[in-house]
Amino acid sequence: MMKAIDYATQASDVFVLPDAVVRIRALIDDEAASMMDIAEVVQYDPALATQILKIANSALYKFPNQIDSIAKAIQVIGTNSMYDLVVGYGVAKAFGAIDTDIIDLDKFWEQSVCCALLCKYFAERRGTTESERLFVAGLLHNIGELVTVQFDPEVARKCAHFNEQHTPLSLQLEHLGMTYADIGAALIRLWGIPNAIATPIEHQHFSISEAQNDDDRIMQLSYVLALDNVNSEYYSGNANLDMRLCDVLELEHSDLQSALSYTNLQSLSVFALFNPSGFAVY
Repeated sequence: MMKAIDYATQASDVFVLPDAVVRIRALIDDEAASMMDIAEVVQYDPALATQILKIANSALYKFPNQIDSIAKAIQVIGTNSMYDLVVGYGVAKAFGAIDTDIIDLDKFWEQSVCCALLCKYFAERRGTTESERLFVAGLLHNIGELVTVQFDPEVARKCAHFNEQHTPLSLQLEHLGMTYADIGAALIRLWGIPNAIATPIEHQHFSISEAQNDDDRIMQLSYVLALDNVNSEYYSGNANLDMRLCDVLELEHSDLQSALSYTNLQSLSVFALFNPSGFAVY
């Protein structure tokens, strides 16, 4: 039986991140590099530059003035947050070529965006610095499903048939012998993306993974809320929510409703930013 690293290794050979992701990470780690060096890398990729400016001027940030240059975007967002957003765009773009009737790709990205927005909301509420990393972890929380669609489509088809009695997690364990979270986290690490993004993805399932910190707890809560929110035909009334997830983060039921209201209000515009079918082509 294949292991998570086997799926991830195959995927890393097929799905390639934009060169800018690797180059920006190297510049961030280089103490001699400047903000303008990073801006120059982004500007060499017109599609990436366009996307970053769209994100910087989106409802995610609500800056009072128009941001019209990459240098200004980096200045107001920060280099690490810029990198996180580039990672989110880069991974979504890498999987943009998947064309299948096995899963509903629009619904896949809808849940991904919902989870991302919830992660960002709770991270900011908890005072987490650079909440973009949790936004990106939420956005990429289920990319293991896309890997499985590509390399084990019949298993992915079986796992997609969740309902009131069978959750996605239970079907993954039954048919795949592991979780999409295992595969996604392994791939993120193979790509050299920091553990701050990979680990919450790996620990997203409350019932089988013990949270190590607030990042994990936020991801676990955001995952079940997003699953229920996007699949309300099966899971109404926060069916998969365990209130212990709220207690440890000091959240009341009203806080969840506020988080979901924020997410539902922003999801359409953010979905347009990160759904690969809408990316500009140059």
